[in-house]
Amino acid sequence: MTFVASNRMEWLLQRCHKEAFCHSVIRTVLLMLCLLLVLSVSMYPGLRSIGIQLHSALTGSYIPGHHSLLLINSPNEQAAKDIGRYYWKGEIQDASEILMLVKTKTSRIQEVVDYVRSVHPYANPEVLSFPVEDGSLAYMKWMDEAIPDD
Repeated sequence: MTFVASNRMEWLLQRCHKEAFCHSVIRTVLLMLCLLLVLSVSMYPGLRSIGIQLHSALTGSYIPGHHSLLLINSPNEQAAKDIGRYYWKGEIQDASEILMLVKTKTSRIQEVVDYVRSVHPYANPEVLSFPVEDGSLAYMKWMDEAIPDD
């Protein structure tokens, strides 16, 4: 009888030890997953920026949303000139520029960009495009009629 009780005790101790070990492993894995999640979330902006730069360098493409354009109200031309100074080839520039608004279909943007580059006096002309999300339906219809497809 002592032998049977002893075997049961050993079996019980082994089972408890295995369960404790399993719980310890599960707690450790959960802790590591939580730590990985916290690190991933906290490092996301930096990792995204590195990913964007790497993708752009490897493919030569642009990732939409990486840059922004600001429309700034100015009380007069002199204030606009004071705000609008920029660096070009190591020097501060304050050239007078005129902003031109060109309306076209999204499918024709590259054609317009190519034309602007061929006739523009700057080596690197500013050409930005913004998709139209909403507007006057009558005007959009007129643009569809006035601008031919490819």
